[in-house]
Amino acid sequence: MSFFERHLTAWVFLCIIIGIGVGKLMPGVSHAVGSMEYANVNLPVGLLIWVMIIPMLMKVDFGALAEMRQHVRGIGVTLFVNWLVKPFSMAFLGWIFIRHLFAPLLPAEQIDSYIAGLILLAAAPCTAMVFVWSRLTNGHPLFTLSQVAINDSIMVFAFAPIVAFLLGMSSITVPWDTLLTSVVLYIVIPVIIAQALRKSLLTKGQAYFDSVMEKIGPWSISALLATLVLLFAFQGEAIIKQPLVIALLAVPILIQVIFNSGLAYLLNRAVGEAHNVACPSALIGASNFFELAVAAAISIFGFESGAALATVVGVLIEVPIMLAVVKVVNASKGWYECGARVQQ
Repeated sequence: MSFFERHLTAWVFLCIIIGIGVGKLMPGVSHAVGSMEYANVNLPVGLLIWVMIIPMLMKVDFGALAEMRQHVRGIGVTLFVNWLVKPFSMAFLGWIFIRHLFAPLLPAEQIDSYIAGLILLAAAPCTAMVFVWSRLTNGHPLFTLSQVAINDSIMVFAFAPIVAFLLGMSSITVPWDTLLTSVVLYIVIPVIIAQALRKSLLTKGQAYFDSVMEKIGPWSISALLATLVLLFAFQGEAIIKQPLVIALLAVPILIQVIFNSGLAYLLNRAVGEAHNVACPSALIGASNFFELAVAAAISIFGFESGAALATVVGVLIEVPIMLAVVKVVNASKGWYECGARVQQ
């Protein structure tokens, strides 16, 4: 893991402090940035989000889809957990905790928005960080690449319908045109740009491509942190008044991580996949493409929304909770392989 990735939680906390400070001491600056919009899209944030997402999507090789046939069962588990369990389980957890159990402790006018943010977070499977988690568990590299490629392919078409359906089930109205615009701006166009850049760089050789990716890798995290400073500049007042909100929003996210990673891990063992396939399958089921979730939340609901704050909580706890999952799957390798019907 890079220095930025390893200390992501600390950087997010620092961004919270800086953002709240900017919002309190220089409100004119944050509002000036917030007003720089065209067609309801904030231009500075849109640029930051592209810088955030495109380097990550450049790592995805859609040619790896051909590798799926070698691990059909593992891919099947990944798709089942990511698309048929994860978004729906998060909507359910949001309904239990945010709408009911924690409702008396949360601002009533933001309840729907918090749930929307949790749904956006769960509907976007991890794209880039899963390569880091997989490497830490000695995961099968081609399987990791193939599951990311197929998830990203599905996300282009499935993200908007799933989000719209679950928001509707949660009695949250979201304009279809805004949601589709977000998909085009933050999935379709970045994928096209990223793949064009990838192809261009690879014409100069794999070593050149790797060296460029190493140089631009920190851009993604830096752009994410800059976006968070702006977000917390708007959210600062609400956080100061309701500091418990972040801890409460973290509860359903933590439960979802534990549930989905455990489910994927056990299902892979049940169908006989090798441990180095089960690990990345479990890890992608637990983590999220939080850059896309933050972008969509800001685009659809705005900087000051509970949805934007909920997605940021996902960023805040991503690294420590995923490192814990990595430790569990590594420590349980002996149990996984003992008596398991594994096809090598």
